[in-house]
Amino acid sequence: MILPPFGRHFHLFIAFSLLFVGCNQPTPRSSSNTEPQQKQVPSLKDATEEAGLSDFMHDNGARGQMYFPEQMGSGGGFIDYNGDGWLDILLVGGGLLDPEPSTQIEALRLYKNNQDGTFTEVTEDSGLSGYQAYGKGITVADYDNDGDEDFFFTTLHKNDLFRNDAGVFASVGEEAGVSGETLWSSSALFFDADLDGDLDLYVANYAAWSPDIDIFCSIQGIVLLDTRGAKDLEKSYGQKVYCAPNEYTGVSSYFYRNNGDGSFNDETLEAGFYQTEGKSLGVAEFDYNRDGWPDLVVTNDAEPDLLYKNNGDGTFTETGKRSGIAFDELGHARAGMGIDVGVVDDSGLESIFIGNFSSETIGVYTYTGNDIFEDRAAASRIGPPSYLTLTFGLILFDIEYDGDLDMLAANGHVWAVRPTLDGSTYRQKPQLFVNNGSGQFTEATPSADSPLLKEMVARGASYGDFDRDGDLDLLVTENNGPVQLWKNELTDANYLRVHLQGIASNSEGLGAQVIAVLGNKRMYQRIRTGSSYLSQSEKVASFGLGNQTRADSLIIHWPSGKIDVFTNLEGNQDLLVVEGEDHVQVIATP
Repeated sequence: MILPPFGRHFHLFIAFSLLFVGCNQPTPRSSSNTEPQQKQVPSLKDATEEAGLSDFMHDNGARGQMYFPEQMGSGGGFIDYNGDGWLDILLVGGGLLDPEPSTQIEALRLYKNNQDGTFTEVTEDSGLSGYQAYGKGITVADYDNDGDEDFFFTTLHKNDLFRNDAGVFASVGEEAGVSGETLWSSSALFFDADLDGDLDLYVANYAAWSPDIDIFCSIQGIVLLDTRGAKDLEKSYGQKVYCAPNEYTGVSSYFYRNNGDGSFNDETLEAGFYQTEGKSLGVAEFDYNRDGWPDLVVTNDAEPDLLYKNNGDGTFTETGKRSGIAFDELGHARAGMGIDVGVVDDSGLESIFIGNFSSETIGVYTYTGNDIFEDRAAASRIGPPSYLTLTFGLILFDIEYDGDLDMLAANGHVWAVRPTLDGSTYRQKPQLFVNNGSGQFTEATPSADSPLLKEMVARGASYGDFDRDGDLDLLVTENNGPVQLWKNELTDANYLRVHLQGIASNSEGLGAQVIAVLGNKRMYQRIRTGSSYLSQSEKVASFGLGNQTRADSLIIHWPSGKIDVFTNLEGNQDLLVVEGEDHVQVIATP
């Protein structure tokens, strides 16, 4: 049976002959007409091979069946698994959709930082070798408050939680109650939803899919038969292609409440997270209204994006449509993938950045008060340059340490074969957007040897100072391809990096708002997991001081409600702040 057309994008497919796919309220920000100025971008060096990561290759399981999940890729990121203060790297290997007995793919691979710019694989020694799953993403946190970093692993089947015991991981997902049903999960994050000091867990789920219910899509139409008869179907309908996401039924995401004893309860419905509008791919935590309670924003693929406002008791109300973030300016749901949030100007107001499909632009929404967000994609100058790219991983960070957040978009299409009438390609270059300080961005022009010139099928993106030289380095994963580690070679700017240790709050201070003050300038960063796409960045507040060598003050708003203030802090060092203590500890200098 041939189904009706694919929805609102169908006319575009015909036109281009495409293949089918599918507290106090803050003061409102002031507008600015300042033209963005081109800045000197710090040099990025591809350090993948010299770091010892060139042996990694993601396998998306593509064996010619054109299964829908093959397009979406996997993530990875940074974890300090052995507690030595140096960032290690955890990567998701992919998997097979029709497993072959003779083929084994490591679902997870862990690389230990040797503290000299190189890494050594320790997958077997850490207890992760031989784990079989079609892996998607990770989120890293100390969920049991025992002082080491654990991680949650999302897959196309049952998820898993890995408890860290002195650098060796144990699979405890089933006994902890967070493995869930056999579903396609994507991004996840730990956060303290009810501010009780224990980290709860949000797991974004995508769509109902398995090889048995795979849909045959072709240029001529869609056939509701599984692909075991694909050869016969091709004779009638043409070669099979990837379906559009709206041909599959979305599923609700999960929320698990931490019981404080290593176990969790599924409270998806009770907490207000159950949604029939699914297909979630990205999730970020923030406190947009500054009431002290963590809120969540979720990106959906061809469904309205979601904003969960915390009711002040650990339950949530979904307000995406009313707040203005659910749809584009024409009232259409976009295909959202990666996401990040942060303060990108001097207003102190949070902005949401969402990576979308090609011909949709990156979304930018700034909070204006009263639970309303303003669409600022055009005003930010990010919209037009991102029109032809398809953005998965998306991160906000201060790449040149001038005191404002810049943005990296990790791009790559989902169709290997695609007409070029709209200018899109399968392999795409990443884009670095440099902030001029007022929330307006300029796409950076890379140097001739920059890894930003690499055309990739990028998926995950994360940042962290893996070599402890003070600046922020980048990790990018590719679908069915290698991983990329890019070393930031910034040399002429000052910084202050702040690590947190909670006492009344959770052990890592997740959900803490950290503010660095330079004269009249206030810089905001939040300690959190999640954001980007299937990936984990470091959990450190990294402030660029520009040409200043000291921060006038540092203010930490802890999840417990405690506020710590420190003044006249020397720059160019990593500090550890312990909740409630009246001094800071210097833990690293370059």
